[in-house]
Amino acid sequence: MSSESSDSSASSESSASTGSSRTGRSSHRQSKKRRYVTWGIAGVAVVAGAGLAAQTSMAATAWPAQKTYTGRAFDTCAAPSLSAMKAWHGGLYGAAAVYIGGKNRGCAQPNLTASWVKSVSAVGWKLIPLYVGAQPSCQTGSSPEKLTASTAASLGAKDGADAVAKASALGMKAGSPIYLDMESYDITNKACNDAVLTYVRAFDKTLRGKIYRAGFYGFTSSSAKAIANATDKTDLPGNLWYALWDKQNTTTADWPFGKTQYTDHSRGHQYLVNSKESRGGYTITVDRDAWDGPVAITG
Repeated sequence: MSSESSDSSASSESSASTGSSRTGRSSHRQSKKRRYVTWGIAGVAVVAGAGLAAQTSMAATAWPAQKTYTGRAFDTCAAPSLSAMKAWHGGLYGAAAVYIGGKNRGCAQPNLTASWVKSVSAVGWKLIPLYVGAQPSCQTGSSPEKLTASTAASLGAKDGADAVAKASALGMKAGSPIYLDMESYDITNKACNDAVLTYVRAFDKTLRGKIYRAGFYGFTSSSAKAIANATDKTDLPGNLWYALWDKQNTTTADWPFGKTQYTDHSRGHQYLVNSKESRGGYTITVDRDAWDGPVAITG
């Protein structure tokens, strides 16, 4: 995608696809306390949410215009201080992905408050809300909240409602996206994969019922692949943030799924992890992202 944002008639809620190579990343959340803050330095545009009618559950609702950011971004486990955000603004990045909640969130968030969101937005940062929901039982590693076939639907609905409540409390308004973080798991395990898809559908349906856009973070070799390749697209996310650590700042050149999937300002790409960077006297270890998709509506 280009380094400038543009208006589009299509909605980020109208297609499905994602991917990434993700061996050993499930431990990244726990052992390295996954860093998810996304920043980028390019234009931001409000894009009309046309194409929403393609989603049966959304067709009758008047949605707020999508706020789109295109450019470089980064994510980090804990939201940096306001001073650090001010010092980093105007450099390489212009948007930040923040972990708004979830029982599997790896870091405490002492800085992440409604006041912080308002202040960093006033500075010029765009924010990408990330929610670490329940993880599959077939996933390697331990997670406080696991999903199973019998609990997937109810957990998805409960976590979706919690994600909206957390976003709203931070001042992220209706029409904002919430990206569900699903770590790597064995997608060849059909029972497990089916349970994940059930969970994701329930989560997304709940988001959309409360007028929040559905996004998904996952790996091109596993969790993102499961979403992109699902035959039944009903209630799957309309925005895909794929982890593929190839050091390419792009959302198009290395896109591993169907060319018509997630084409209209609906993609994010985590392309580099564990990058220790210093700006304005503040050093933060971040993961780098290329971004061309919706960000939180905070104004």
